[in-house]
Amino acid sequence: MSVIVDLLGIEILPDELALLNHPNTSGVLLFARNIGPTREAIISLVDSIHTIRPELIIFIDQEGGNVVRISRRGFRALPAAHVYGDTYDIDATTGLKLTQKYGEIMAHGLLECGIDVSLAPVLDVHGPSKIIGGLDRAFHSDPDAVTALGGAFIDGMHAAGMPAVGKHFPGHGTCVTDSHLTMPNDTRTRDELMAHDLKPFISLIESQHLNGVMPAHITFPAIDPHHATGFSSHWLKTILREEFKFEGIIISDCLGMTGADIGSLLERSVQALEAGCNLLIAANQPRNLLLDCLNQLPTHVHQENMRYIEQFKQSMLRFTEPGKAQSLRALSQFQPEDVEISNSSGININPTKTI
Repeated sequence: MSVIVDLLGIEILPDELALLNHPNTSGVLLFARNIGPTREAIISLVDSIHTIRPELIIFIDQEGGNVVRISRRGFRALPAAHVYGDTYDIDATTGLKLTQKYGEIMAHGLLECGIDVSLAPVLDVHGPSKIIGGLDRAFHSDPDAVTALGGAFIDGMHAAGMPAVGKHFPGHGTCVTDSHLTMPNDTRTRDELMAHDLKPFISLIESQHLNGVMPAHITFPAIDPHHATGFSSHWLKTILREEFKFEGIIISDCLGMTGADIGSLLERSVQALEAGCNLLIAANQPRNLLLDCLNQLPTHVHQENMRYIEQFKQSMLRFTEPGKAQSLRALSQFQPEDVEISNSSGININPTKTI
């Protein structure tokens, strides 16, 4: 059980039943194409998945700003992460309160529909990256501010009953090119990374905020000249596990990205597992190719991965407090108290406004 699969539409297709039922499948990642016209349609799809296999984890990317898979349909509009950083610069206390509140609002909205995990937050440091800084996905250009704001967002997620997955380890904010489209290289040294991009990851691992980490599809020649981070046992086992003492789950970024193009889907999957990933995102692939990959994956890593997967589930509301999760599902819309946060500049911000 090591693979997160995807679906092609708002209903499960007949040839996708084999993917969902496969013993190597652990979860489903939802995309915008899976989001029906109503909130009820989203719930119907999630319920259909759980009817087939209740133990499957439902994932989505619901960061805020430019990266949301669900908008409207009773969901709160979520700012881009950099907005929290801008607020933090005006008044730190206000910025942290706002960030934590939105972390909770995001998580509650998804949990109401039975979606277990948003792959968030982005812990990259804001910089010249087109896919991170260019889309305002990073909280701040100061690593310490990223740590503070990322920790606040995670506190909100945890309060709602959702685990946090920090991405994109060891940092994508400075690397200009987009790993969806290219195979990026970052020439900085380990000391440079430790003093900048890695600081939020290290701090939030030490404070036990992170339930999961997603490595970037970036090669750092000064650290491992032969492998991108997600395929590097040096990065994942030696540095992340042994040196940084990370005990949570490691989830690959999508293996269909150009940055992961080291061979066939099976070759990518085997390399990522052997490097230390516990869950693999294998999306946007032909159904028959994905099923072939599931059939051929090695079994020797499954027992260790199962330990990390079961531990990960213990941070999810649906698996730890099923009664509370069902009560939350019964709500038509999460309605937190309206909070007017006043800062020293006299700006009032209501984090619960909907569109």
